[in-house]
Amino acid sequence: MELSDVADWAWGLSLIVLNTVVHVVGLGLLYWKGVKALERLVAHRHFLIVFVVGMSLAVLFATVLHSVEAFLWAAAYVLLGAMPDAKSAVLFSLNAASSYGHTQLALAPHWRLMGALEALNGVMLFGLTVASLFAMIPRVLALSSPDNQPKASAGVPEQE
Repeated sequence: MELSDVADWAWGLSLIVLNTVVHVVGLGLLYWKGVKALERLVAHRHFLIVFVVGMSLAVLFATVLHSVEAFLWAAAYVLLGAMPDAKSAVLFSLNAASSYGHTQLALAPHWRLMGALEALNGVMLFGLTVASLFAMIPRVLALSSPDNQPKASAGVPEQE
């Protein structure tokens, strides 16, 4: 194992840990704050509209979260001289993290292992995102049950 391989692993694993922490905190906020916000909204609005808008915003938030993480990798690539400029680094990073793979960009030869590590990190983070969104759906769908509908105002009899 060469010294550059050790540097690849050290930087790659450090970025994986950093991105995982950022991701878990972000998904935790999305889950707890997002579900609470939907609970408040569904009491006063049509459930389907709240569900569609809420889940769309959750996906948008997750996309922004993945983009922030790609920018962290891109910053490391520029800092290390593995990519010539920020634009190329971001494009490479988004390609690696998403396993899209249509770019002709490549990291400097002694940093190429980092690209594979970023792809591994991307797969894991996308899996966490999907699991989190799927965990939200039953909680949000439960809001449409009759037990969670707003109660009649005091003094106004409920219709049977």
